[in-house]
Amino acid sequence: MCGILAVLGCSDDSQAKRVRVLELSRRLKHRGPDWSGLYQHGDCYLAHQRLAIIDPASGDQPLFNEDKSVVVTVNGEIYNHEELRKKLANHKFRTGSDCDVIAHLYGEDFVDMLDGIFSFVLLDTRDNSFIVARDAIGVTSLYIGWGLDGSVWISSELKGLNDDCEHFESFPPGHLYSSKSGGFRRWYNPPWFSEAIPSVPYDPLILRRAFENAVTKRLMTDVPFGVLLSGGLDSSLVASITARYLAGTKAAKHWGAQLHSFCVGLEGSPDLKAAREVADYLGTVHHEFHFTVQDGIDAIEDVIYHIETYDVTTIRASTPMFLMSRKIKSLGVKMVISGEGSDEIFGGYLYFHKAPNKDEFHRETCRKIKALHQYDCLRANKATSAWGLEAQVPFLDKEFINVAMSIDPEAKMIKNDEGRIEKWVLRRAFDEEEHPYLPKHILYRQKEQFSDGVGYSWIDGLKAHTARHVTDKMMSNASFIFPHNTPTTKEAYYYRMIFERFFPQNSARLTVPGGASVACSTAKAVEWDAAWKNNLDPSGRAALGVHLSAYDAETHLSNKPSKVIDSIPRMMDFPGVAIQS
Repeated sequence: MCGILAVLGCSDDSQAKRVRVLELSRRLKHRGPDWSGLYQHGDCYLAHQRLAIIDPASGDQPLFNEDKSVVVTVNGEIYNHEELRKKLANHKFRTGSDCDVIAHLYGEDFVDMLDGIFSFVLLDTRDNSFIVARDAIGVTSLYIGWGLDGSVWISSELKGLNDDCEHFESFPPGHLYSSKSGGFRRWYNPPWFSEAIPSVPYDPLILRRAFENAVTKRLMTDVPFGVLLSGGLDSSLVASITARYLAGTKAAKHWGAQLHSFCVGLEGSPDLKAAREVADYLGTVHHEFHFTVQDGIDAIEDVIYHIETYDVTTIRASTPMFLMSRKIKSLGVKMVISGEGSDEIFGGYLYFHKAPNKDEFHRETCRKIKALHQYDCLRANKATSAWGLEAQVPFLDKEFINVAMSIDPEAKMIKNDEGRIEKWVLRRAFDEEEHPYLPKHILYRQKEQFSDGVGYSWIDGLKAHTARHVTDKMMSNASFIFPHNTPTTKEAYYYRMIFERFFPQNSARLTVPGGASVACSTAKAVEWDAAWKNNLDPSGRAALGVHLSAYDAETHLSNKPSKVIDSIPRMMDFPGVAIQS
């Protein structure tokens, strides 16, 4: 993921302002270590930190139309850029970048034409007007702020604008901001957004083809890439489809048809074991990264600085992903394909076992998808981009979501008496006897949330560590110290203290969601089971009576962190290239 920063309509166009914009842009340099660009037109500044995935040689930004009257800085990938270029046959393009089409499409209602993940700022120098847009689900991160001088600030991360804006907030996914109208407009209007209950009969082949298309279109890369493989259903399906269709793609032409896979965990964790088995089955070059509980604890401050949240669930899961991303980047890889989004679309979290009916089941999936930009998308985007790595998420493909969310939710309901576990419709779609995608027991493995799957003692160790640093007296005064989103556990208090040190502004704390949750549910779904109100923890093990390793209702947790030996592969070979860490 690249980093974009724009300051538009400020009252100062001096050299000092340019220096300040450059300084703030450098705060995003981790997102784009390959190139830095800055364009100034009067009192408007567009800065870009580039991570080169497509056309590394000539795709530097900002990008322009033919006469340079339209300027754009973009973070993301446009998967249908070749198709759009054909429609723009009378235009002349300067680069082979997939994002180049945006400057040339300007002039019509074009945002919904873009198939991809993106955040961009487009400046029309003819009248100094501008538009800002963010992708449908919010896979790319984006913030907007306002200065006292009337300026509008746009940044891929909080740290690019929090010190200079009077007020700032998360830019809403699926929206466009126009300087001419002075406000937001939602450009993404799919049928599921209204939360009306769909009725399309479940067809496993249609669902399978839709997901295969979502994965294969992401094999658009000019740089080394791989897949994140936890051994769970979602990442295993992504890896299986990638391995099956990699040969013959542009990526294979550059880097060969041998797929590389990556997994992280505490020694002996559920994910490491399952991922190793899937990798052997698929024949990937597998890289297994170990971390210790202490490694994770030592990284917490860096994680919160980069992830920009104090949400407990997100920090628990971001830390191993953050550590893994650094190792992946050290091997020369710049892009990975990941499995985020499936649990929201198909009701994969274990608390969905308690959904009272199909209507509530569907509405909860809608609520979860709408909130993804605050949780899993934020984690996947920022944990990887902290080290100049890009994460692609095919489950959040626009076309695939349309197919999956049109299915009658009765088919998605979990019915143990009929052998239908969570995400049954997805498992059934890939349950192929003649040419199996995965071994049966992997295809039907119970859901493990990432922060659990890396090793149960990870969360236990976090709780033990934070309990030593947050006293009972501190907790008794929590509502006075943190009146907004008051922490209810010592772990939450500990994260909040670190967050507020980096981002002390009130606008910053308002960007983080709150509310009761059990096993990653929304606050509304907590009402499904009265017992959950006394067990509000985001871990999947909080789904008492559902998770096979659920918390013991009496003792709850052991606080003994486990000892692990760190073993990281020293070298990764791409065909024709040896990359030494």
